[in-house]
Amino acid sequence: MAAKAKGRWLVVALPYLWLLALFLVPFLIVFKISLSQDAIAQPPYFPTFALSEGWAAIKESLGELSFENYGYVLSWDNEFIEAYGSSLVIAGISTVLLLLVGYPIAYAMARSSKALRPTLLMLVILPFWTSFLIRVYAWIGILSPEGLLNQFLFFLGVIDHPLEILATDTAVYIGIVYSYLPFMILPLYSALEKMDDTLLEAAADLGCTPFAAFWKITWPLSLPGVFAGCLLCFIPAVGEFVIPDLLGGSDTLMIGKVLWTEFSVNRSWTVSSAVAVLLLLVLVVPIVLYQNVQQREVEGR
Repeated sequence: MAAKAKGRWLVVALPYLWLLALFLVPFLIVFKISLSQDAIAQPPYFPTFALSEGWAAIKESLGELSFENYGYVLSWDNEFIEAYGSSLVIAGISTVLLLLVGYPIAYAMARSSKALRPTLLMLVILPFWTSFLIRVYAWIGILSPEGLLNQFLFFLGVIDHPLEILATDTAVYIGIVYSYLPFMILPLYSALEKMDDTLLEAAADLGCTPFAAFWKITWPLSLPGVFAGCLLCFIPAVGEFVIPDLLGGSDTLMIGKVLWTEFSVNRSWTVSSAVAVLLLLVLVVPIVLYQNVQQREVEGR
């Protein structure tokens, strides 16, 4: 019995130990750096904790920490607030576009024959077999003024001068939708594939039109997949750096680019850490909302 109890405790404790080692400890390190001040040193901030100097030195270092960097980031006379707002808007619009594109695909996959579904799933996952960076670079060759898209439209006679898509927000939306589409399709497919088809047959027998049956039966039952897909796409899209850097223009302002600039160009680890902590807090809100929705669904069953 004692061995079984220890085994149960270990099974429960392992996920918490994993979160402690790979999330909580790194977060506390970043949070401590965000409370420090810039310095021309290695590492480029102070104070640093020296455990060998004893508790008195650590206590003195703790007294030097301050929230000054957060006040600077949240002030209205710099680009951080604008970058946060722009990132949320771009991520929100991209998530809506992903839902509009991904839902019909997931619905068609769930309604296909069981023999065909594994092949369709493989086609959805297939882009992951190629480097993310290479796939984003490929869109430069497609969307540039002399790229494949403009050449194709010239061939069809649709345009007489190149479309300016690259280095705009439109290119960023295209890149995000293309890159994150599998993350939207897979949760939607999982929810739709589990749906009982007899519910739709019963609705049809009762005189419900296909459109009305979709909104009254299919859509409500697929909401867990909708929420999961939106979170999986929205959260990484907010902090996206590669896509806006390669496909966006100089006017495309996202917090990922600002964070990289502060860390790599300005060498301000303290400000960039404060930006990262605030970004994490912003993203925790939709996660908590999703968990509350899931909890209400479980309690209502």
